Amino acid sequence: MFIPMTRSGNVMNIVVLDGFTLNPGDLSWEGLRALGHCAIHDRTPTAEVVARAAGAEIVLTNKTPVNRAALEGLPALKYIGVLATGFNIVDVAAARARSVIVTNVPTYGTRSVAQMTFALLLELTQHAGHHAQTVRDGRWTRSPDFCYWDFPLVELSGLTMGIVGYGRIGREVAVLARAFGMRVLAHTAHPSSPATGEVEFVDLDALCQRSDVVSLHCPLTPQTKGLVNAQRLTLMKPSAFLLNTSRGPLIDEPALAAALNAGKLAGAGLDVLAIEPPIADNPLLAARHCLVTPHVAWATRAARARLLETAVDNVRRFLAGQPQNVVS
Repeated sequence: MFIPMTRSGNVMNIVVLDGFTLNPGDLSWEGLRALGHCAIHDRTPTAEVVARAAGAEIVLTNKTPVNRAALEGLPALKYIGVLATGFNIVDVAAARARSVIVTNVPTYGTRSVAQMTFALLLELTQHAGHHAQTVRDGRWTRSPDFCYWDFPLVELSGLTMGIVGYGRIGREVAVLARAFGMRVLAHTAHPSSPATGEVEFVDLDALCQRSDVVSLHCPLTPQTKGLVNAQRLTLMKPSAFLLNTSRGPLIDEPALAAALNAGKLAGAGLDVLAIEPPIADNPLLAARHCLVTPHVAWATRAARARLLETAVDNVRRFLAGQPQNVVS
C-alpha cells in the first residue's frame, strides 16, 4: 500500500478529533488510513486538542473547536478538514495566517436535510408520532368512535412555504414543497429567478408575513445571528409554523419560546439549538407545540457515507497538491 510522506520522508500523521458521530461503526475509516498514520478519537475535549494532535500534519474535526490557541500549539499542522459543511468551529483567519489549509464538505446532506425539514413539518401538521403512541397506549381500543385526533390536522396543499436561504438545501426544500402543492416564497442574499418561475423572491419581513411555514436554510454569520427575533415573530401568522434545520443561533430562543407559549405561533420544528447539547433550562425544551430533535438531519447513513468519502478525497487532493473545497 502506498502511504504519502512528508518532505522529510516521514509518514503523514493524521488525527481525527471527534469521529464518532460521523462513523459510530457502520462506515469504514480504511480510505483515510491508507493516506497515513491515523489516530481516530470518538470525542476530544477542547482542552485536549493540542495534546492529541501533537505532531500531526493533518487534523479532521466535526464539532471540536480548533481555535487560535490550538493552532499556535500545533506547529506541524498543515491541513484541517472539517467533517461538515459549516466551518465556524475553526479559526479560519488564524489558520490562514499560519498557511494552514482548511476544507469543508459542502454538498453531502442536501436531500437528507430537506427530508428532515418535511419530517418535522409533517409531524407538526399531522401528529403521526403522537397518535401512534396513543394507539400503543391502548386508547384506540377503548375509543367509543372509529377515530379520534388530538390536534387540528393541517393539509399542506395550498399553503405557502417561505424559505430563508436559497442555496442547495433551500432549493431542494422548494422542490418538495411544490410536490405537496405549496406555493413557495424565498429570501436570499443573492436572489436569482429560477428558470421554472415557480419561486417568488421577497424581502424577509414580507416572507414572515405571508408564509404559513417559514423554513431556515441559511448559514450562521454575524448578519444572520438572531435573524428570527421577537419583532419578526410578531410578523408571522398565529397559524404559522417555524422550522430550523440549519443553525440554532439563527433564532432568538427565549423569544420563540415566549411566542409559542402565548399561542402566537402554531408550532416549531427544530433540529438545531444555539448550544448543543442543550442546557437543561433551554426554554424551547418545554415550550408548547415545539418539536426538538438532536441535530440528526445530516445523519442518514447515505449522507454520512458521502461526507466521509468527500472528506477522504479532500485529504487525498491536498496531499497531491491540488486542494479542493478550501474555505481558508
